[in-house]
Amino acid sequence: MSVMVVRKKVTRKWEKLPGRNTFCCDGRVMMARQKGIFYLTLFLILGTCTLFFAFECRYLAVQLSPAIPVFAAMLFLFSMATLLRTSFSDPGVIPRALPDEAAFIEMEIEATNGAVPQGQRPPPRIKNFQINNQIVKLKYCYTCKIFRPPRASHCSICDNCVERFDHHCPWVGNCVGKRNYRYFYLFILSLSLLTIYVFAFNIVYVALKSLKIGFLETLKETPGTVLEVLICFFTLWSVVGLTGFHTFLVALNQTTNEDIKGSWTGKNRVQNPYSHGNIVKNCCEVLCGPLPPSVLDRRGILPLEESGSRPPSTQETSSSLLPQSPVPTEQLNSSEIPEDTSTPEEMPPPEPPEPPQEAAEAEK
Repeated sequence: MSVMVVRKKVTRKWEKLPGRNTFCCDGRVMMARQKGIFYLTLFLILGTCTLFFAFECRYLAVQLSPAIPVFAAMLFLFSMATLLRTSFSDPGVIPRALPDEAAFIEMEIEATNGAVPQGQRPPPRIKNFQINNQIVKLKYCYTCKIFRPPRASHCSICDNCVERFDHHCPWVGNCVGKRNYRYFYLFILSLSLLTIYVFAFNIVYVALKSLKIGFLETLKETPGTVLEVLICFFTLWSVVGLTGFHTFLVALNQTTNEDIKGSWTGKNRVQNPYSHGNIVKNCCEVLCGPLPPSVLDRRGILPLEESGSRPPSTQETSSSLLPQSPVPTEQLNSSEIPEDTSTPEEMPPPEPPEPPQEAAEAEK
């Protein structure tokens, strides 16, 4: 007899995470919901490099050196790897407070600030924290119900607090934070080198062809090369400029968010407490420091009471699918069964009640 076994439906934590993120591959891939510009990034890189490998590389490998397509392939693969690593990883999202934790924090705040009279604005929810002999303010997030760690900020697009928040980059389709900033920097750096490389050898290709058939004829015969030159020309300035800006930030151990807000260069001229005062040390910390693990535990399994109604257990389901056998009853012999042979007609009539003793004596 075959027995069917029904498995429990497992609910992963990524299915219940708040915020505006999308997950793929059972929670292994995490991105923002707005991915249109990310697809445009993929299209521009893949399209330009495909044209370059299909037309110019073959000609340049024969005329100049076979190392040209090899080095271009290395830059292309490195750029794509760092792009996907930046786009598909957790940037450092901080979990929101549970209801009990949020209630405890509210009680702490009320105990610290005291009762606020009606009609007055409550004081700002701030905690002071000391880093390298300098006071840093920890701000309260009303969405996540937590005091944000130093350098963390709430992304309005992904609706999450991100540790060491740098910025939200639509070109990679994700936030840039503590856990993926180094890959973002390596991506824009390698993309800058790839753009310069493709642009330069496209110019060399046009120059070599022009020596044989003329400049105008070359442009007519190679429309793909003209398209590549235009894309690289307009991309070059923005990508190279962005790389230079982030190189400046890495050297100072500063984030884009801090630079825009003027946290360390404002009127107060407060010194950056995270800088080591040495460019090499700052670069090593940002790009080569230990990578913290994700605190979301996206692929963790939720308890049954948190994931919804309790699904039937395997034992209960399998037992309900088995054929139910009748309950055995004890059979009695005919000699053991008491017989009632009397019928309603044969039953004796009920005896009349005896008259009371006092009534019987009165009749006498």
